[in-house]
Amino acid sequence: MKLFPDLRKNYTKDRLSARDAQRLADFISFGPGIFQTSRLMLKFGILDLLRNSEKGLTQKEIAEATHLSPYAVKVLMEASLSIGSVLVDEDSERFTLSKTGWFILTDPVVKTNMDFNHDVNYEGWFHLEESLLEGRPAGLSHFGNWPTVYEGLSQLPPQVQKSWFGFDHFYSDNSFDQALEVVFSRPTKRLLDVGGNTGRWAMRCVDYNKDVFVTIMDLPQQLELMRKATAGKNGADRIDGYGINLLDKQSAFPTDNVYDAIWMSQFLDCFAEEEILHILHRAAEIMKSETRLYIMETLWDRQKYEPAAMCLTLTSLYFTAIANGNSKMYHSEDMQRLVEAAGLSVEKYVDFLGKGGHSIMICKKN
Repeated sequence: MKLFPDLRKNYTKDRLSARDAQRLADFISFGPGIFQTSRLMLKFGILDLLRNSEKGLTQKEIAEATHLSPYAVKVLMEASLSIGSVLVDEDSERFTLSKTGWFILTDPVVKTNMDFNHDVNYEGWFHLEESLLEGRPAGLSHFGNWPTVYEGLSQLPPQVQKSWFGFDHFYSDNSFDQALEVVFSRPTKRLLDVGGNTGRWAMRCVDYNKDVFVTIMDLPQQLELMRKATAGKNGADRIDGYGINLLDKQSAFPTDNVYDAIWMSQFLDCFAEEEILHILHRAAEIMKSETRLYIMETLWDRQKYEPAAMCLTLTSLYFTAIANGNSKMYHSEDMQRLVEAAGLSVEKYVDFLGKGGHSIMICKKN
């Protein structure tokens, strides 16, 4: 397994002392409490109060400002001391924000991940063991009786939808500016957007290039969400939909147009390897020599920094317990192996797009 240089130093050697390793093990054992404490410190505004205070705040002052009971403040503050998100002055007993607390409060990545994990994953992950043993998203039953989350996405509770789409859009949207330059560096009049979701990428395409026509290929219920999201917007008349269930291996890609570009953004990670291979085979069938397939993914091994790789490998557990029970965030070697098995080759990698560490695999037909 090959890793980018900055990941090798974290994943190939044991860097912790025995005491630090023991603390991390204890930290993990109380993971649910650590997460919920930190989430509530954010939700109740305590971290924000500490950031805005010049000399810090006592527990009494925090209770008065938040209208929480002295007991609630005490347990939250003492737990946060152990977590490391706040500090205390022993003489004045005033609490201040630590560097960790500052990142919890201000880093949009942390906020997005926290909302996603609380609203979408938290209760479902209780069934992770069942999901791993049975190969199905056992935690999804918390929301409804669908085979995958995608069939039920439009029926999820509003707050869950908000956090799901917030997570999905946060990571993809930050990469779109650079991705548009990559795709439209070649003549592109017809683009097939596979798994186009609510049409955010398609709208960016028709805005960026006034001549391009985009076909969004997705589940029929997703196309309905797309049509509502794009209705009346400039360029929406150059976007159409093609309903398909890609898990149906007999369903074919559209052949009524010759596509210059086929776009798959944060899409193939929604499928198991066998399913990806079938999808890529069907894409290859409609590709011409000049067609390029653009696969944009957050490949966990092609990250600059270790925290990003950690977030991605743990996101795989969302796919295990909630989304479908059999997909993950992929290593680039695994994805490239599937591309090549489908009769395609990777012409080029474009790495480090946006804030989320996206890579684009530019593929051509052999």
